[in-house]
Order: sequence, then structure tokens, then C-alpha cells
Amino acid sequence: MGKDKFLKGALILTVAGLMVKVIGSVNRILLSRLLGGEGIGLYQMAYPIYLLMLSVCSAGVPVAVSIIVAEKVAKNDYAQAHRIFKVTLGLMAVFGLFFALTLYGLAGFLVSTGWIRDGRAYYALVVLTPAVFFSSILASFRGYFQGYQMMTPPAVSQILEQLVRVLVMIGLAYLLLPRGLEYAAAGAAFGAVPGGLTGLLVLTWFYRKARKEWKRKIEEQTETVAESVESIARRLVLLAIPVSCANLLIPVTSSIDMLLVPNGLGRAGFGVEAATTLFGYLTGMAQPLLMMATIPTLSLAASLVPAVSEASTLRLSDEILRKTESAFKICMLVVAPASVGMWALSGPISGTLYGTMKAAPVIAHLAPSIACLGIFQVTTGALQGIGKTAIPMWNMLFGAVVKAVAAWQLTSVAAFHILGAAWASNLNFALVAAINIFFLYRNGIPFPVRDSLKILLASLCMGLAGKMAALFFMDKGSIVVTLLAGMVVSVLIYGTAVMLLGCLTREEAAQLPVIGKIMRKFWKG
Repeated sequence: MGKDKFLKGALILTVAGLMVKVIGSVNRILLSRLLGGEGIGLYQMAYPIYLLMLSVCSAGVPVAVSIIVAEKVAKNDYAQAHRIFKVTLGLMAVFGLFFALTLYGLAGFLVSTGWIRDGRAYYALVVLTPAVFFSSILASFRGYFQGYQMMTPPAVSQILEQLVRVLVMIGLAYLLLPRGLEYAAAGAAFGAVPGGLTGLLVLTWFYRKARKEWKRKIEEQTETVAESVESIARRLVLLAIPVSCANLLIPVTSSIDMLLVPNGLGRAGFGVEAATTLFGYLTGMAQPLLMMATIPTLSLAASLVPAVSEASTLRLSDEILRKTESAFKICMLVVAPASVGMWALSGPISGTLYGTMKAAPVIAHLAPSIACLGIFQVTTGALQGIGKTAIPMWNMLFGAVVKAVAAWQLTSVAAFHILGAAWASNLNFALVAAINIFFLYRNGIPFPVRDSLKILLASLCMGLAGKMAALFFMDKGSIVVTLLAGMVVSVLIYGTAVMLLGCLTREEAAQLPVIGKIMRKFWKG
């Protein structure tokens, strides 16, 4: 696979993503206990609107900037790479200020018109406005560093941003709670402001640290052709808009479950309470596991974009194929066992994490979505890297329509009920992943089907062994022991099967960050 920076970058972003998730999970637990259902409700009325505003303003900027900067760096045109960053920074400062003021102006309107049913959420919405400005500027910095394939600065900034955000949220919510829930919720929401400012300060520090080296490269540059601000802005917008629209489709796709699934369950004969319970098993228990399992593939996709963009700029088709093949194979090595493992150990997972076995069927039936979503994420990174940012957006839109129809039809059948919603998600992710693979093939980038089948076979062997181990320990120990036994057996069998089937060569294993040297000693050549 070669010594690729994008593999190390993917690992760094994965670790950061997991840490951010863990900190966020602790925050949700503490905040829920502190504010209760009513206080959390006020917070949740404001925060999604802030996220929506942020998505419209800057969601596609890091990807767009990383693509353009990677192109310039590939040509050793460091002067233009820096110019692109400065232009983007100026544009995002203007856009960030505009959207922050827009959010401030909308807050009163949303309350007065009844879009926000509880007027007490006004304070939480207003205090979030500065965070829009800081986060917009942050997007420029993150895209610039990613364009250079420097993933440590964005990763560190994400962790510290989340940590400061959570500490301020809990602290202010606790201090303001005696004044009323509306003020406590506003204090919790305000945590995004110092969090965003911290992330910005961290990236500014990394920027100042790296600036001497960048300045030296610019001074050594013999020639450059300066692009106009209009040209840079036009290219940036053309790349960023499809990515931003795709990000907007994520909550739209999620809202399909919220809007259609409870009603579909009602048509299937379930009462309101039973339908709500089943819906909770899907959205509150199964889907968070799906999101957690695909953090590595999301990180791999983010790291792959500038790597492919660089190779594409230099017209190194062999390099593009090598990088994408590496990414696809690593993706399969992660998501195939994760899917099979979630299916095989759904009972112990449900019992250990949620204290009930009733969510196990939903977890098991949603398991294929891990593989399908992971493949979609990484193939999206490859498409974005070659400049095809619009294709994943249209795929997501088509998939959302298919999911809506499938969710409505399948959940309305009593025999399927909530499992129908899980399979609607499976169908959605499988479809968009397949379309991505098709368009990559049309652009000369094949998906490693043969290797994927071998990895799938290794995963099935793992799943069978893990299931048998879990059944063996089910009546002999606690549910936690059962889960741990199933996981240990699964890891051992999967590693053995991967080696015996030749899913990963000795040379490929050696290139994996951190564990590569250890794995090389045992890997089949």
C-alpha cells in the first residue's frame, strides 16, 4: 500500500472522533440528570436550529478547501495554497457574521410565530449566535490543514473544543439552575461559544507554529500564477455547496424515522405507548451504535479526500488506484466484522449497554447498515477527491426517497413493525453505496470485490464463533461476561481467519499505523 499519510491521518481522526463521542456521551448523562426532561427539551429546541444554520453556512468548507489546497500543494504552489486559505478565511468571516446575525434575528421570529413552541428556548437560541461565527472560521483552518494532510491539528482542536464545551455547559447549567430552567438551558447552550473559540485558538497556535515552514517554501518558489478572488470563491462554492447539501440531507434522512415510523407502527396496530417504545429501541439504542461503529470510516474518508485530490491533480492514475484500494480494503476490514459482530452479539450488547434485551432484535437487524454506511462514506471521500462532490449528494437524496417509501410500507406491516424501519435504513445505505461504487467504476476506480468477499467470509466465521461463545456463557455468568467472552473469541477468530484467507498481505499489514510492525511478524505473505 505504500507509506501513505492518509492512513496515519485516518487513525488520528478516528481516535479524536471516539474521544469526542465519549466526552459527548458523558455530557448527555450529566446534563440529563441536572436539567431533567424539561430542561433538556428547552436545550434541544435551540441546538438543532444552530446546527442547521452551521450546516448551511460552512459544512462543506473543510472538504472544499482541502481539495483545492491539496491540488496546489501537489504542484508545489504553496503561495496559491496560502492565498486560497486567506481568501476562504475572509469569506467565512463574512458568512459567519451574516449567519450569526441571521440566527439572532430569527430567534424572536421563531418564538413569536410558534415554530418554537416554548418561548423559554429563546435564551438558549440567542446565546448560540457567536458560536456560528467562530465555527465558520474554524472550518477554513481545518480545511487548510487537511489539504496539507496534517490531521493532528484538526484532531486536537476537536477534542479540546468538545472538552471545553462540555465543562462550560455543565458548569453554567449548574450555576444558573436556581434562576430557572430557561437560564440553565441557555447556559448549557452557551458552551458551544467558548468551545468554538478554544478550537479556533488551538488551530491558530498550530498555524503559527507551521507558518515558518510554509513561508520558507513560498519564498523558495520560483513562479506562481495568482488566481483572482472571484475565481477562488467560485470554485470554493461549487465544491462546497453539494457537500453542504449532503450534510443537510443527514438530518432530513433521520427525520424520516421520526415522521413516518411511529405513524407506520400505528397503522400496524400498535398503540401510542408501544410505538414510542419501539421507536426508542431504534433511534435511542440501535442507531447510536451504528454512528459509533462508523467513526473510523468517516475519518478514513476525510483523510482520503486530499490524498486522492493530490494524486488526481498530478494525473497519477496508479497512485489514485493504490490509495483508493487501500482505503476500501481497510474500510471492509473494519465494517464487515463490526456488522457481523453487532448481529451475532446483539443480545449481550443490548443487555450490557441498555439493561434490557428487548432492543436486541432491532440492533441485530440494523447491523448491515454499518457495512453499507461505511462503504458509502469512504467511496464518497474518493469521489470528492476526484472532484465529483455532487454525485454523493444526489445519491443521498435518492436514497432518502427510497428510505421514506420503504419505512412507511414496511413498518405498517405488523410482522415487520420496527424491524421494517431498520431494513429501510439498510436498503437506503446499501443503495447509495452501490451507486457510489458504480460511479467510481465509471471513473476508472474499481472496488475490490474479491478481497471484500474474503473479508466477509472471515467476518462470518468470526460471527459464528462469537455467537457460540456467547451462548455458552449465557447461563454461566453475567451478561457483561457473556459479551466480553464473545468479543474475545470473535477477535481471535477474525484475526486468524484474515491471515489464513490472505485478506491482508504482510506488506499491507506493515503499513498500518501503530500496529503494522507487530502484525507484520505474524502475517501471511
